[in-house]
Parts: sequence; structure tokens; C-alpha cells
Amino acid sequence: MDSRSPVGSAGTTGPEAMYAEDKASQAAGITLDDFGPGFARCSMTVREDMVNGHLITHGGYVFVLADTTFAMTCNEIGSVTVAAGADINFLKPTRLGDVLVAEGRCVTKNGRSGIYDVHVSRNGEPVAEFRGRSRTLPAPK
Repeated sequence: MDSRSPVGSAGTTGPEAMYAEDKASQAAGITLDDFGPGFARCSMTVREDMVNGHLITHGGYVFVLADTTFAMTCNEIGSVTVAAGADINFLKPTRLGDVLVAEGRCVTKNGRSGIYDVHVSRNGEPVAEFRGRSRTLPAPK
């Protein structure tokens, strides 16, 4: 069992603390570019190891960019929030060298549950739409 706490190594929460511990997103080359209450922006450049047999970006990488942005959007300082579910719609293909930008916003939050939308674009053109459902964990006792 993993004994690590769901907060950053310094006992902090929020997007910066979460990103500092997020080795998966870092390995994908995702950067946390901006954030604020109910908002986050991340980006990723499509690398050669991210394209599929059709020479377009593998959908899993577009999803991980959107999912990371969702996580950074719903994990405000003082909360530990996880995904309850998510869906993505791929609108246009992207390719090697494309810079993808994902912007997440809170749609609604009611108690410990929330709904968040993440728009993924290339040069301002929409390429994917993601909707995530969150659940904020109770404070540790």
C-alpha cells in the first residue's frame, strides 16, 4: 500500500504542488502555464513517440493533456480532488510538432462534486472537448 499523502511533499495542495509530484504529466512534456480559482491552462508539444500508425496524435495523449488540465483546474489550494469520470470528443486530428493548449474551467461545483470543461486547441482552433466530473475528498482526520 502506498503510504504517501495526496498532498505535496511539503504538505501543500493546489496546482503547483500537484504538478510537482505528477511524473506522468511531466514525462509527457505537459507544462502548467497558468492557473487560478476554477481555471488552469496547460500545454504540450506533440513528439514523435506520441503519433500513431496514421501519423496523427494518439488520442490517449490528447486525453492525458486534457485530464491533467482538469486536475489542475479542480485542485485548488486547500483541497484534494480526484476524477469521478471524464469524457472526450476528438474534433480534429493533430500531428507531430503541433503545440496543443488546454484550458479548463469550472462549470459548476456543488458540495464535494464538480463539473469541469477543458477545451484543447492548436493555434486557437478547437481539436478536442473534454468534460470531467470531480469529487473532493474529505479532509484527513
